[in-house]
This record gives sequence, structure tokens and C-alpha cells, in this order.
Amino acid sequence: MFEELLRNWDGEHVVARFDEPSNAWMFVGVHSTVLGPAMGGTRMKVYRSADEALHDALRLSQAMTMKQAAAGLDFGGGKAVLAVSDIPAHGSAARRELMLRYGGLVESLGGSYLTAADMNTGEADLDIVGERTTHVLGRSLACGGSGSSGGATAVGVFHALRASVRHAFGSDDLSQRRVLVQGVGAVGSHLATLLRDAGARLVLADIDDVRATRVAEELGVETVPAIHVLDTECDAFSPCATGGVLSAEAIPLLRCRVVAGAANNQLATPWDADRIHDRGILYAPDYVANAGGVIHLAGYERLGWDEARVRARLAGIDQTLTDLFARSEREGITTAAAADRLALERLARAS
Repeated sequence: MFEELLRNWDGEHVVARFDEPSNAWMFVGVHSTVLGPAMGGTRMKVYRSADEALHDALRLSQAMTMKQAAAGLDFGGGKAVLAVSDIPAHGSAARRELMLRYGGLVESLGGSYLTAADMNTGEADLDIVGERTTHVLGRSLACGGSGSSGGATAVGVFHALRASVRHAFGSDDLSQRRVLVQGVGAVGSHLATLLRDAGARLVLADIDDVRATRVAEELGVETVPAIHVLDTECDAFSPCATGGVLSAEAIPLLRCRVVAGAANNQLATPWDADRIHDRGILYAPDYVANAGGVIHLAGYERLGWDEARVRARLAGIDQTLTDLFARSEREGITTAAAADRLALERLARAS
């Protein structure tokens, strides 16, 4: 299966290492360095097989290439996956040793890959990785980093929602709109706060009912059970959990006019872009809507931007989507295809 995955991948190189002390596979996919060093997060997850973990690293690294290009950043796309048998506890010696060994692997790549946080990794992990390599972004402020980029991702998605609602309804006034946020982790909970403050009629859902209830009570909003997310009527649906939520089975169930969220790889297959388009639902391509995190990391830690410039670039996600929506209509293509054309055109110019 490894061979088939690699034959069908169009990236530059993959590094695979079996970490015997933890019984974990480490995969780093460097999809493209055409625009600059590959940047992408480190995902720690229990997978059914090493093949599944490698597949995740490859597809996510390709998405990062498109994200950086569409965001106008001079970085390429990469992603790392730590396929563990059990996720080691925060603060444990096992977790620390795993992250140190992973940091050594990143260092061995000579700067072709800049790592950051992703699912089940965070600032504390990156601080440890930073003991072995300088090619790391998103460490804590105390360790010289810019901290978590989750808040910036949420701000970017907020701008994406406003652009999408304006295109769909003629006004970006969220106080008239019912918005359903799926997943209230670090990004989703921050986005929910922004939407509540903007007056949106907010509905929250999470696979962890306790977490959804806690966040909803803090914000004074309602919840729906996770199993009813797709068939809950709303103006805008914001997927902020895992990917693949927009599938052939799920899209017919949607009762919304707009989809704009923080989750990566929301489309289960490329053909789902046509399915959602045919239903008359406006889809904000995920790697455009959720680019706030890479804007934060690149701006603060590599490009020397101040807060005002970072905030301006986050707000610029609105204009990028506005232009993509117009291009979609002008060229008779899906919004996903319009985003791909934008990213591929920039890569072609650079190469």
C-alpha cells in the first residue's frame, strides 16, 4: 500500500521513520517548496494502520501547498503525522521523549520543512520539539514563539463567514443569521465567541456533549446533538471538527445556504464540490477560509509583521473569497475549482 500511495502522490519527498521506543510511525510529507520551505502542522493520532497514517500525511501536505499559495504566502506545503498506538499523556516522560525524537527528525530535513501544531499537539509539544530544532513555529511566548495560532484561524473563518453570508444573502449582517458551529475546540470555541458578539443566532455541536454544553452555557446559546448537525436548519454551517464532513451521503441532508468553517479537507472527495454546488449551497473552500493560522505563524515568526499587518491579512480572507465567488460565477465553475485555479496559477508563476 505504501508503494501505491507514493506512486499516486505528486509531492517532492516523504520521510518515514519507525520510532521503536513508542511503537509509532513518523511521517513527514513535503509536498512543495516551489514558493519556499514547506510549512504545516504535526498531527498525533491513533490510526488503524500505517498506510492510513501515510495517506493522511500526503493529502494534508498537498492541501497545505494550496493553502499557502492561495493566501499569498512564500511558503510551501508540508505535514507531519505521528501515528501512535496510544496518545501519551501531556507532561509525561513518554510524550517528552517522543517529541524530542521527532524534533531530531525535523532537524535532519535541513529546513525544508517547518513544523507547527495540529490535531493533538500544541505549544507545550512544540516547546519540546524546539529543543532539537529551530525549524518549528507556534512555540509558547516564553520560548520565543508566537503562541497558538488557533485564535487567528478563528478570526479568519469569521471573515470567511461574513464574506459568504454577504454573497448568499446580500448583507454580511450576522445578527439576522442562524449559524451552526460543529466542533468547539480551540478554534471552534473562539469562533463561537466572535459570532455571539456579532449577534448571530448561534447553535453549537460537538462529539463531546459535555464540552458543547459547557461552551454553550458560557456564551448563552443553544446546542444540538452531534448526530443532528447535518439536518439542523441554519443559514450557515461552520465545520470546525474533523475533515470529510461534506460527502455524497451528507450533502443531501444539509439544510443551510452557506458552508464556511475551519476544518481541513471538508470535501470527502473532489466530486463533492459539484454535489454541494448543484444543491445551491455556497461553499467557502476550506483552505482559503482557514488560512488564518498560517498567516499568524508566517507573519509573526518569519516575516516580521506587526499585529496591525497580521490583522489586515486575516481580514483579507474576506476579499479573497469575494473574488473567488465572482470567478466561480463568471467562469461557470465551482468555488472549489476557483480556489484551485488561484493557487495553481500562483505556483505556476513561481515555478
